[in-house]
Amino acid sequence: MLRKLTATAALVIGLGAFGFTTPATAADKENLQLFKAVQKQVLNYTHFTIFDSVNTQINDGTVVLSGWVTMPYKSSDIERRVSRVDGVTRVVNKIKELPVSQFDDNLRVRIARAIYSSPHFRGYGSMVNPPIHIIVEHGKVTLEGVVNNNVDRMIARSIASNFLSFDLKNELKTTQEAKEELEKL
Repeated sequence: MLRKLTATAALVIGLGAFGFTTPATAADKENLQLFKAVQKQVLNYTHFTIFDSVNTQINDGTVVLSGWVTMPYKSSDIERRVSRVDGVTRVVNKIKELPVSQFDDNLRVRIARAIYSSPHFRGYGSMVNPPIHIIVEHGKVTLEGVVNNNVDRMIARSIASNFLSFDLKNELKTTQEAKEELEKL
């Protein structure tokens, strides 16, 4: 029986940057290869930004997409891209669209600018796909992705807490936590 492979795109970006080792079994390797191909389609989508978060779950060729995007067309575009990947037999699209809100848009941009302009995070901001994603829904902020260590996680939260939001969730993972999470699968 194939084990499920679940992770966020940002999670694997972080792991790739810090030397993640591949699983030992053939089934795990197949799922990981399929995951990487799906991840590549999501990350190479030109409209995928740090304000979107797409999670994938893969099991026996079935890909379940979930998460949040800022525009409705992104969900169907990502689904279409993923469905063309060799080895994908079915795509279940559970990606939700974030509501249109000028307040949310301004909050996203201000938090992103503050985090990625901080000297502590300039290295993250210069990456092709920066690993810290800022999801804002009705003034509620969620930080997602992978950072090097707990200090980075706390600094990102501290920066984001300086802005007027109704709630702040810090779901950033350290590279070590992300590795451990994937090893459990």
